[in-house]
Amino acid sequence: MSEVAMSTMLTPTAASYRTLPALRRPVWRTYRMYIRLLGACLLALAICMNAHAAKPKGYNWQPLFDGKTLDGWRASEAPGSFEVRDGAIVVRGPRSHLFYVGAVQRHDFRDFELQLEVMTKPGANSGVYIHTAWQDEGWPAKGYEVQVNNSQSDPKRTGGLYAIEDNYQAPAKDDVWFTLRIRVEGRRIRTFVDDKPIVDYTQPEQPEQPEQPERPADMSGRVLSSGTFALQAHDPDSEVRYRNIKVRLLP
Repeated sequence: MSEVAMSTMLTPTAASYRTLPALRRPVWRTYRMYIRLLGACLLALAICMNAHAAKPKGYNWQPLFDGKTLDGWRASEAPGSFEVRDGAIVVRGPRSHLFYVGAVQRHDFRDFELQLEVMTKPGANSGVYIHTAWQDEGWPAKGYEVQVNNSQSDPKRTGGLYAIEDNYQAPAKDDVWFTLRIRVEGRRIRTFVDDKPIVDYTQPEQPEQPEQPERPADMSGRVLSSGTFALQAHDPDSEVRYRNIKVRLLP
């Protein structure tokens, strides 16, 4: 029932209002005010519910790792470099990459926010690839690598876009869990460690433009398109752990 209908039914007519005792007239004024306020609240609630119902599921956070198994993930040349322990993916061993091949978005992401909890052990090197694709061996040729390294000999530190927009200041300590968040919107990539901005990079329209950082010949595929994610096992002396891995799409 509309506010007007409710108000018409429950509010006295002008004639009947005149017959009310003077002391009761302020009560009716208050009653009418409450009826109008109730109608406005119900309308606002309906708008909010419709907006929530219209929001696609993908815009909510969706887990990519169940904390127990590597279901939905596939390792390349050295599968033994990855195992699940204490609710986390433990990465240690010869070079290998663990690609997400699960059902979320059919493992093909364009604009998104990816969040992971990470712990590096002293002297560890790893990375998180975005917009990448499965390959049997070698360093992934497609997409960008977000560096994970707080103390290893390579001076490029966590949160940088490896060889594209590097970060040389460690934003976190070894042996402590921190949150790495990667946000991709159009040609813009932003990274955050514990909500602290690390990199804010916008890819030029044409990657070969002069303002584009010079890329090594074997990194020419580091451009934005769409693709999946991958975790890097760098070497047998590097141990890094990942947990609570989740993603949400951006409109």
